[in-house]
Amino acid sequence: MSAQTAQMFTPAHFQADDVKLGELMLYVAQRSKDDPFFGATKLNKILYHADFGAYRRWLRPITGHAYFRLKEGPAPQVLVKVRARLLEDEAASLKNVEVFGHKQKRLEANRPANQSLFTNEELALVEDVIQSMQGMTAAQVSAASHQLPGWRAAKDREVIPYETAFLSGVVTEPDRAWAFAMALQHGWL
Repeated sequence: MSAQTAQMFTPAHFQADDVKLGELMLYVAQRSKDDPFFGATKLNKILYHADFGAYRRWLRPITGHAYFRLKEGPAPQVLVKVRARLLEDEAASLKNVEVFGHKQKRLEANRPANQSLFTNEELALVEDVIQSMQGMTAAQVSAASHQLPGWRAAKDREVIPYETAFLSGVVTEPDRAWAFAMALQHGWL
């Protein structure tokens, strides 16, 4: 996969939306404010499961952004850029919190998210994802993400094709080849 592809992955049938990703980050931060284990790692996993779950259900993700494989699990490629904009606009704050001897970067919403950008179905899906990870530590959500077919199919820092949302179980080399062939066929890579 080329470096250019690794920088931006925007499938032809949906657009990556920085504003929607930012508002979703604020929404998740608001809804997770009472979760003592909510931090950057958990935020990344919630966003991944929301976008890939939406793709599995409706063949379109919520934000349209590409996710790539990191050591701790999948993350949106543009998360740092979008988070920086939220911080600059004072829509959010970033707090360093110590949890079990580890530094946690915790996004805190300074204003309510603009929920009008989302359908009721999308918000319900996000709520389900948040609830499924409630009380889990960063280490637990990271370990669970390492079992995801998409994360297992991608190489380090490689984009995870949305088609991997349809894979289950152990990812084999034929599964990986199929997912990337589908992405190439549709002009997404």
